[in-house]
Amino acid sequence: MGHGFRATREGVSVHLDAAEAGVLRSLVASMVLDVVEPGETGDDPLERALRIGPATEPTDPVLARLFPSAYADDDAASAEFRRYTEGDLRDAKRADALTLIETAAGGQVTLTTEQAQAWLRALNDLRLVLGVRLEVTEDTHEEIAGMGDDDPRYPAFVTYDWLTYLQDTLVQALW
Repeated sequence: MGHGFRATREGVSVHLDAAEAGVLRSLVASMVLDVVEPGETGDDPLERALRIGPATEPTDPVLARLFPSAYADDDAASAEFRRYTEGDLRDAKRADALTLIETAAGGQVTLTTEQAQAWLRALNDLRLVLGVRLEVTEDTHEEIAGMGDDDPRYPAFVTYDWLTYLQDTLVQALW
């Protein structure tokens, strides 16, 4: 693992070896693109034109984490908000994931500010998905510290930790 992101005159840069770039592309493709389907709309032509989708909250815990209810105390308002925004949110998450996939390569990777922002959002989504699947809690760091490398969960937790490191250094490089 390299030194993380750093600010440059062109934007931000990071050095990734070929394996790290491949892991990033693979994880984003399988854990974000495969999970976040394009936004659905109804059969009504106006609904399709305005990208109005279903109002139901996802039952999949990963999707519920990626698309939480906007109003915890008001189910009707939350459903209405979801209906008008989730399709566009899904499309934006997919676009961010594709930006990361298209720009992650072995060697020195230099990103514009716009690309870096897309990476930041894609890394966040990836960490949310992985965090739900691994049942990450505030105590996870302590659990990893006590975990032997022979534990079958160890590679997944180390990957989650690496993604956290990348996201943290990217935030620092951007600000």
